[in-house]
Formats: sequence, structure tokens, C-alpha cells
Amino acid sequence: MNIKSFLQPILLGLIAILLTSCDKDFDELGTDIVGNANDHFDLTRDVSKSVKAYNQPIGTVASNNLPVNPLGSYYNPAFGTTQANFVTQVELATVNPVFNNTDTELYEKLPKLDSVVLDIPYFNRAGTVGTDGVTPYTLDSIYGVNETKFKLHIYESKYYLRDLDPDQALAEQQLFYTDKDAEIDANKNPQILNDTLLSAGTSAENEQFFFDKREHKTTKMGDDGVTPVVTRSVPSMRLHLNRAYFYNLILNAPSGKLSSNSVFKDYFRGLYFKTETAAAEGNMAMLNFKAGKITLFYKEDKKTAVVGSNPLTYTYPRVNKTYVLNLTGNTVSLLNNSFDNSNYLTAMANPTLEAEKLYLKGGSGSMAVIDLFGSTDVKKTITNSLGKLELADGSNGVSDELDEIKVNSWLINEANLTFYIDHEAPGLMQNTKTREPNRVYLYDLTHKKPLIDYTTDFTTNGAYPKYNKYIYGGIFAKEDGTLVNQRKDEKGTYYKIRITNHVRNLLLNDSTNVKLGLVVSENISNIGFLKRKSPGSDAVIQVPTMSVMSPLGTILYGSSPAVIESKRLKLEIYYTKSKQSN
Repeated sequence: MNIKSFLQPILLGLIAILLTSCDKDFDELGTDIVGNANDHFDLTRDVSKSVKAYNQPIGTVASNNLPVNPLGSYYNPAFGTTQANFVTQVELATVNPVFNNTDTELYEKLPKLDSVVLDIPYFNRAGTVGTDGVTPYTLDSIYGVNETKFKLHIYESKYYLRDLDPDQALAEQQLFYTDKDAEIDANKNPQILNDTLLSAGTSAENEQFFFDKREHKTTKMGDDGVTPVVTRSVPSMRLHLNRAYFYNLILNAPSGKLSSNSVFKDYFRGLYFKTETAAAEGNMAMLNFKAGKITLFYKEDKKTAVVGSNPLTYTYPRVNKTYVLNLTGNTVSLLNNSFDNSNYLTAMANPTLEAEKLYLKGGSGSMAVIDLFGSTDVKKTITNSLGKLELADGSNGVSDELDEIKVNSWLINEANLTFYIDHEAPGLMQNTKTREPNRVYLYDLTHKKPLIDYTTDFTTNGAYPKYNKYIYGGIFAKEDGTLVNQRKDEKGTYYKIRITNHVRNLLLNDSTNVKLGLVVSENISNIGFLKRKSPGSDAVIQVPTMSVMSPLGTILYGSSPAVIESKRLKLEIYYTKSKQSN
């Protein structure tokens, strides 16, 4: 019998099963991520190894050119209020445009600007189209009380967002920080650009703006001038901007100001989105501003020769045209925090104290620093006469706990850190309007990079990309191990992160036992880092971009002995012993 031919279909079948298992929908992933001790059969479970966790305030942090940005106001009783404004450069979709206000032969010399529309799509999910043709939508990444009305004013920014830092000989990107709002506000043109019906004080486009989940429906006459044509589009921030202002800015721009985007961004330095809410809890949305655009709808004359005329004559019919400005270029997320929770403020004032509670807050908030295996180093490993490792007096730069594991020949099958949420925190878990972060992210704080368990996890979730790398984990889970579905306003119990390969590296490859950082995450795929404005003497010089993007926060139980045993942060290791150690 050909053994090779016999094994091939079996191996192919196993590979197919493995590949299929990586494509599960997120509702089916719970047991893969958070299996309990009963699933580990004859493995030995250890939770005795040292873990210490500390709070660390982040403070002001660089926030330019984020993939998504918050806008609005969000109140979390465990922390306080975060109010988010935004500033962006604007770029010409087509440089050096020609409008017909320069051709003296035209019948109507100047073009007529009909409207100027700003459109920024919301993250959304479409429902089933109704019999009336209307598609119902649910908005994603909206926090606070749905459809809370607030002021939204858009201004011309007079502050130039340069590309490169002159203090670094123009060799590095210019950084702009979350605390820049007051300076941006002081350098704006005071004219409100989204001024439709502003005098009436009832407009949903400015004084009573809200994130509207309804689709847009536009009706216009077709080319035959009789048949109406209906266009439907996804929910978005759709605002009408001041026509006279944009007529002078674009259609009647001074010579050369539209010749290139570099010239244009100095001529028109961008838009400033300023929000203000009177509501206690507010409403905030995560927006991809770079997907937005401003469209100028205008008419101009089209010089058309009359066929067969002699002498040659012309007609000048009015034609509809558009010109687009993109919300691209440099951007800055502007955050104003009013932290008023005394427990939070006390924790931030004691970053060297082993924490009873860990306060994670996105944006310019806070994070946790975690040390594993302790710092005691009074023993070292030596090889005895039988060729086996044993402990001897003397330090070797390695934690004694790691040396003991090596001497005891543990084979690490799985290692996890489980962070339990403080259900008793006032207003946090009890308040149904408060959103928990969908995910937390653990990384190598010392070297500012992801852990190996993150980089070697290639699992994806096409239905919900925020659940990519679900073996590495950090996803919000319920007590029974199933994942939280926040689309259904479910609440969870803990976050579990797998660090199996990280621990193996410490034992097998003598890797440095680095400090770990823990932050909330908005997008698990973004592994960039942003610089803190005032890092001080601590090791936290940079913060993961995925944390700076998020407005959310949570309170987790820490490692202090004061924490109840069942909720205390522990390093959970499942291992078997090498036969050579028996």
C-alpha cells in the first residue's frame, strides 16, 4: 500500500477544516476564545505567577491624520465628559479648473451657483428594503443617547496645518495634539458656513443637528424634462453651505489660487467643525471624514454653434455642472475632557501604586501598565553534572519565576490574561446608555510594538472586521464565554487576551521580559503609535493609534490583593511537563 497516497487526502481534509474554522461568524467564536479549564483535559493550570498592574494617565497626545475621528459629546459617569471637535484641510478634486467667467463672448458671463453640499457618510448597516422602496438603516459607532440634538457649526479655519516640522529640519511629520482646540477656535473666520435657516434657530443642519439614520432621497427631472428621477443614498452628514462664500472662494477665486493643491491649501486652510451640547449625556459619532466631500452645483453657459447658420451664430444654453472638493489633507482630532469622577482622578494621581481598579479611557485618557513574573532575581540557572538545569544562588538578569519554570521543564500549552469588568462601578455597567469598548489591546510597551501572539494571528471575520485576530482576543465576552453583540446592547463580563507565544518566547528564546501596555481599541488592525505631548519620566512615550481614536472607557479589576480573588487579574498558564523532567 502507498502510505503517501493514503495520507494525502487525510492531510488535505485537516487543512480544509482548519481553513474553514478561521471563517466563522463572530456569534460562533466564543468557545474558541474563552474556553474554560474543563476544556484542557489533563493539562495543569497555574495562576500563581506574579502579575502587577498600574494605572497610567495618557494626557495630551498627537492626533493628526487618524483613520477615523470622533465628533460630538459623550458622557461616561466613570470618567466624565469628552467633547470632540475636528479640523481638516480641503483639497481640489481637479486642479486648475476653468469656469466660464473669463470668456467675454459668452452670453451670460458668470456661472450661477445653485447649492453647495457637504456630505460625510456614517458607518451603517442596511436593513431590508420596504415595499415603499425605503431602506431602513442602523448607524454604527454612535455613542451616547441616540439622536440627541446639539449645535454643529462649521467655519473656515485660518490655522495652517503644515506637513513637516521646521523644528526637525523639515525631516519629520509635523505633530498636532488633542489640546489644539482653543488655538484652532481662535484662528477661524467667524462666519458660520452651514447657515441654512440659522436665523429661525430650528435647523437640523446647525443649531439642532443630530446623527440622522434615515436614507437620503433626491428627486429631479430627467433629461426629458418630464419624468422624475429618484436617487437614494446612505445616511450621512449632509449640510448645505453658504453659497456666496463658496462662489467667491472657488468660482471667483483670484488668479492662480486653484493652480495646485499646495497653493490652494495655503489660500484656503481648511474647515473647522465645532460642536456644543446642552444635553447631560450628549451624542458622539466616529466618522471617516476623508470619505467626505463638498460638491458645488452650478450652471454655466455652453457656447454652441447653430448648425447651418450663415453667418455663423451661437446659442448659449445653460448646463448643469459640478465641482468637488475633498476632505483630504492633514487633519487633527480636537478633544476637550472634563474628568469629574473623583475615583478616576485619584487613580491617575497614583501611577506607581499597584492598582485595585484599572481605568482605561481612549483619546487623551488613560491606560494600564502590566508587569509579569515579578522582578525578584536572586537565583540563576546552571547545568548540573547530569546535564539538567537547576537553580543556584546569584542573579542572571532573568526573573526567578521564569528560571523556576525552565528548571521544572514546563511545556506551555496556553497562557492568558483575563481582565474582569468592575460591575459595581457607579453608573458604568448599570447605565444602559454607557458603551463598553468592544475590545482591549495588549502590546509590548517597552519596544512600542505588537506582541507575537498578535502578529502571528491571521484569523479574520468578514462580517465584522473589528473581530479580526480573534484567537489573540481581547474581545468583550459574557460570563458563559460567548462574545458580546453590542448591536443588541448586550453587556459583558471580561476581556481575555492570549499571550501563549509571548510566554514561550520568554522561556525558549530568552526574550526580554518587557512591560506590557493595555488600552481600549477602536480598530484592531491599526498598529501605529502616536506621541504623547508630555511623557514625563515614565516609559509611556507613545500610545497606540487605535486607542487615541476611541472615545470609550472601562474599569477593570486590577492585581491588588484587595481585589476579590475571583475577579483579580491573574496570569493563567496551562502546561505539561517534559518527560525529561520526570
